[in-house]
Amino acid sequence: MKISAFWVCVVLIFLAGLGLTHAAVNPYYFNALYVILQATIMAVAWNILGGFTGYVNFGSAAFFAVGAYTAIALDKALGLPLPFLIMAAALVCGLIGLGVGYLTLRLKGVYFAIATLAMAIVIETFVNNWSYVGGARGVYILTPEKHLWFDHYIEMLFVVMLGLALAAVAISRKLNSSRLGRGLAAIRDDELAAECAGVPTLRLKLVSTTVMGAMMGVAGAPYPFFVTFVDPISAFNLFVAVNAIAMPMIGGTAHWIGPVIGALLVGSLQEIITVTISSELNVLLVGIMLVLFITLAPQGIVGLAQKLRRRFFR
Repeated sequence: MKISAFWVCVVLIFLAGLGLTHAAVNPYYFNALYVILQATIMAVAWNILGGFTGYVNFGSAAFFAVGAYTAIALDKALGLPLPFLIMAAALVCGLIGLGVGYLTLRLKGVYFAIATLAMAIVIETFVNNWSYVGGARGVYILTPEKHLWFDHYIEMLFVVMLGLALAAVAISRKLNSSRLGRGLAAIRDDELAAECAGVPTLRLKLVSTTVMGAMMGVAGAPYPFFVTFVDPISAFNLFVAVNAIAMPMIGGTAHWIGPVIGALLVGSLQEIITVTISSELNVLLVGIMLVLFITLAPQGIVGLAQKLRRRFFR
């Protein structure tokens, strides 16, 4: 059986991550890597609907927050291990994505974007009034005392998030090159023409919203154990949604590797700025990079690289 270079890279990256936990590394680096990997999952998830399908979604923070609060509720009620909380968050957010998609995907352009933003506001209002998970006051989460063979709990969270990020990238890559992905690309290019050609547009768009929601939920489920305190303001933070949109657009939305490049680049720069200057500059950084790329390279880094390759290596 032939193993592709992609899967070899996936295994090597995961093994390198495991090896990093056994090195004498400052725990802060695991915090920073966790944040970057979380951003990678969200960028990949957003791109499945916003990039592959062409439906710009402003409600990504809502799915992330639902994943986090699903984990909080089940941890408080049943005390389930983290893997079960992640699977439950994926299921809940996937079903919400399916339902929201069924209600809103008949809208297009700015109307769809506004509808997804309104959905996020509705869910945030519900959580604000749900006292079981702390409501507007927020809730504290105790990290488990046992964390397998790792020296620190953050190391375990880093490895979990690394595995989830690699799985998300693998799903995106498979989707991009599959028949389903070609159908989504046809919807993005010209939905009316795709319908005339026999593409089941509504069904494919529902698959896209479901996968997007499930991935966002997966990114959000470990979040309460990372920060140990969650309130609606932090979980539904608009900056989370802005990052999820900006990273794929900077990296390139038409290819599966684009969101990964954008997340690694922007996430790393944000962490460096947070440590060296101030976290308040992160919004400015994202804004400046978006303006530059939309103006100079609207297809993102991947599109720019492809353009340069065609020009110099044809």
